[in-house]
Amino acid sequence: MSRYWSEVVHGLTPYVPGEQPRIEGLIKLNTNECPYPPSDKVLLAIAAQTTGDLRLYPDPQAAGLKAAIAHHHGLKSEQVFVGNGSDEVLAHAFIALLRHPAPLLHPDISYSFYPVYARLYGIETRELALRDDFSIAVDDYLQAGPNGGIIFPNPNAPTGMALPLSEIERLLKGNPDSVVVVDEAYVDFGAQTTATLIDRYPQLLVVRTLSKAWALAGLRVGYALGHPDLIDALTRVKDSFNSYPLDRLALAGATAAMADTEWLAQTCARIQASREALSEGLRARGFEVLPSKANFVFARHPAHEGARLAAQLREHRILVRQFARPQRIADFLRITIGTPQQCDALLSAYDTIAAQSASR
Repeated sequence: MSRYWSEVVHGLTPYVPGEQPRIEGLIKLNTNECPYPPSDKVLLAIAAQTTGDLRLYPDPQAAGLKAAIAHHHGLKSEQVFVGNGSDEVLAHAFIALLRHPAPLLHPDISYSFYPVYARLYGIETRELALRDDFSIAVDDYLQAGPNGGIIFPNPNAPTGMALPLSEIERLLKGNPDSVVVVDEAYVDFGAQTTATLIDRYPQLLVVRTLSKAWALAGLRVGYALGHPDLIDALTRVKDSFNSYPLDRLALAGATAAMADTEWLAQTCARIQASREALSEGLRARGFEVLPSKANFVFARHPAHEGARLAAQLREHRILVRQFARPQRIADFLRITIGTPQQCDALLSAYDTIAAQSASR
C-alpha cells in the first residue's frame, strides 16, 4: 500500500483472470478461449489495415462495425454499442445504468467481475443463491422487492447452465422499472439469445463478446444491444472515458467476423460436439457434470478435492480453472472445451491420476 493511493483503491479486491502461462507444451483449458483459429476472412481484413493509415485515429463511432452487428441480429445501428471487450461494456453499464439507491441483484455463483465493478463504483449489491441444482431461480428475482437492476450471465458462468427464453421474459415482465443486463458471452454454444426480445422490453440490455465463439479473445471486442436510450447512456460514459476504445485492426477484424456466419456455425458445432463427448467421458469416470450450454463444463468428482485435482492435472501439463470461493463450488473444476485431442489428453491424464491414487 502507498500513502499516495486514492481512498477507493484501498478497498478494492481486483478480479483475478485465469492463468496465462508461457510454458511450452501446456494444454490451456482454463480461460474459455476458442481452440480453433479465427476465420481467414478476419485475418485478411486485419492484414489489410496494416498500412500507413495506422497513423490516423479509428472511427470513434465504429459505424461500420455497429452496422454489421445490427445486421447480424436484425436490429438497428442505434441499438448497438461497442467497446474494448465485453468487460469494458459491462463496466460502462454498471456506472451508466446500474448505480441506483436500491441494490443490484445478481446470482451468488456467477461472473466474479460483477462484485468487483460494484465495489469500484460504490454500488450496493444483493446476491441471490442459486438453487441446489445450480440453476437460477427466477422467482427469487420476482420476489426480491425494489432493486437497482439485475445482472446475470446466460449461460451462467462458471456453471454453464442456461435459462430458457421464457424464463428470462418472465423476469423482464416482473421488473419493468429496472434495467436487466443479460451477459451472453457464451450464448452461441447452444443457448437462446435474448436479443430477440429487445424491441419489446426497453429495460433489457444484452452484452456479448467476440472473444469466445468468434475466436477473437486477443482482439478485445465486445458489444451491447438494447433500446437507444440505454445505448445513449453507455455512449455518454464511453465518451467521458475513452472516445477510441477500438483500434483500426479490431474494427476491421470484428466487422469481417460478423459477416462470416458460416464459419461461426461450423466452429460452434465442433465445440458443442466436443463438449458432449467430454461430458460423457467425465461422467463415465464418476464425475458429476452440470448440463452446459457454454464452451466449458463444470464438473466435480466425489473422490477428489478440487484444488488438489487441478494441481495434479497441472503436473500433467493441463490447466483447468478451480474457484476457492464460494465453498459450495470449491471441488468443481471449470474445464474449457479444447480440440478433441486436447479433451482426450485431459481424460487420459485423469486416468493416470486416478490409477496412482488407487495404488496408494
